[in-house]
Amino acid sequence: MNAKPSNTGRSSAGASQPVSPGQPPAVSFDALGLPSELVAAMTALGVTEPFPIQAATLPGALAGRDVLGRARTGSGKTLAFGLALLVRTAGLRADAKRPLALVLVPTRELAQQVSDALTPYAQTLKVRLATVVGGLSINRQQAALRAGVDVLIATPGRLTDLVERRDCHLDQVRITVLDEADQMCDLGFLPQVTQTLDQVRPDGQRLLFSATLDKDVEQLVRGYLHDPVLASVDPAAGSVTTMEHHVLNIHAADKYATATEIAARDGRVLMFLDTKAGVDQFTRHLRASGIRAGALHSGKSQPQRTHTLGQFKDGEITVLVATNVAARGIHIDTLDLVVNVDPPADAKDYVHRGGRTARAGESGTVVTLVTPNQRRDVNRMMSEAGIRPTVTSRRPPAGTKTSGGNAPFRGLGSRTGRPAKESRKTAEARKIAEARAAARVRKGR
Repeated sequence: MNAKPSNTGRSSAGASQPVSPGQPPAVSFDALGLPSELVAAMTALGVTEPFPIQAATLPGALAGRDVLGRARTGSGKTLAFGLALLVRTAGLRADAKRPLALVLVPTRELAQQVSDALTPYAQTLKVRLATVVGGLSINRQQAALRAGVDVLIATPGRLTDLVERRDCHLDQVRITVLDEADQMCDLGFLPQVTQTLDQVRPDGQRLLFSATLDKDVEQLVRGYLHDPVLASVDPAAGSVTTMEHHVLNIHAADKYATATEIAARDGRVLMFLDTKAGVDQFTRHLRASGIRAGALHSGKSQPQRTHTLGQFKDGEITVLVATNVAARGIHIDTLDLVVNVDPPADAKDYVHRGGRTARAGESGTVVTLVTPNQRRDVNRMMSEAGIRPTVTSRRPPAGTKTSGGNAPFRGLGSRTGRPAKESRKTAEARKIAEARAAARVRKGR
């Protein structure tokens, strides 16, 4: 294995590795000795003071140390590794097909977010940046690599394809970043990640960042990080003090109407469901109710996903209905409400879903709809996440009809149960009633 030597020991991150405190946190970007043109570009974009994770990790990262960073989603992790990556690569020139730095991320959306965040600074420092992800033309990505890429942002699957085609060689990669490493492991990418790390320069710098560090991440830390600087600026549970947490106990029969009422609010809302079919069905229902909604899940093509995200960011649609594909790597400015229509499977998923709001010091609210048979699991999940939510029990407003009469609604993507049967005439009447109910809600706000 092409890995740096490692010792034993246990850090507060839960991974066995040698750790050291590194240099004192930076009090300002000026104190880091960043290039003046880079500081000017940051100031023009409103980036004037480092967030805690940036202050804690940039001194060591700029000095070439390996870094093990843990901070909640939305805390500024991208610039924490990105600024060091660009500064240490500036002035160098990559050969064709041989990038000098690599950022490995689990999803296409996170790859795009990282690219968007770093592109202005890469242009300032004249660093050539490229992104390679699945779902987009591999021919264009091959052409970009042939032209020369200094910093490559990639998802594991597409990078592996390009390496196997001999369109990309990793033997000159001197800085490797693993962002959201735990999700890459959860998605089954650990073999590709370790294969990638075995191909980069063994004496290179490694930076591993994530909101949570657990499970197979320990294997990566032990095998590939040498004497890393440990920076953990948030509790392991990843809870956020600027975020309000609410549990809304509802009857299963009221789930459809309650979710529709919330979706009809003023402002934008991100709603999570378990399955792609559930997302598509609920999105169609919201549109039929006069609510501007869009669907986001892995069954959509990359251009479709990008278009829908763009509509949500620009306000063309006010409700984004998604599976966990949007739980990481999606940054929406001033998004103040996330709704778990279907509760997440575990505490980690809850943290990352909620992390789409209350970003960069802003406030936000996470609401989880809970039916009676879900309460025990949700209570356990909240406890594991270190969260004490405000619990409310309610039914929808008077006059709001629920789906299927008194039968529990099972069409929002829940893992259990089968959709209630109803005639076409009943379905049409129900949709009309729900559309009128949603219109009354909007009119009364």
